[in-house]
Amino acid sequence: MGTILQCQSEDDVQRLLRESSERPVMLFKHSTRCPISAAAKRHFDQFAARTEDVTCWVVLVIEHRPLSQQLAREVGVSHQSPQVILLVNGQSVWNTSHGLITESALLQAVTIIQPVA
Repeated sequence: MGTILQCQSEDDVQRLLRESSERPVMLFKHSTRCPISAAAKRHFDQFAARTEDVTCWVVLVIEHRPLSQQLAREVGVSHQSPQVILLVNGQSVWNTSHGLITESALLQAVTIIQPVA
């Protein structure tokens, strides 16, 4: 499986935003108490295993609620859970949530972006 980084601190938030200036970042906001989120996480994991061009991050929204809220403010995307946000240059270029999170949707989303120079 591809590496999925855990967003667990404010430093991690800043790191993933900086990384999105070098390469696309796919951020998954995961609720460990929600069966819909568990299903979406399986799709996210499958996506992460297949991609080499995107850095994948996850934030656990219950355990790290302040970070999840900070991310929503920083990228200007209203919080939902589960939710996936594709970031380029610190900005959201695509997002989806709940049952729309599928491996094929995530793969399709990365085709809309130009390679980051």
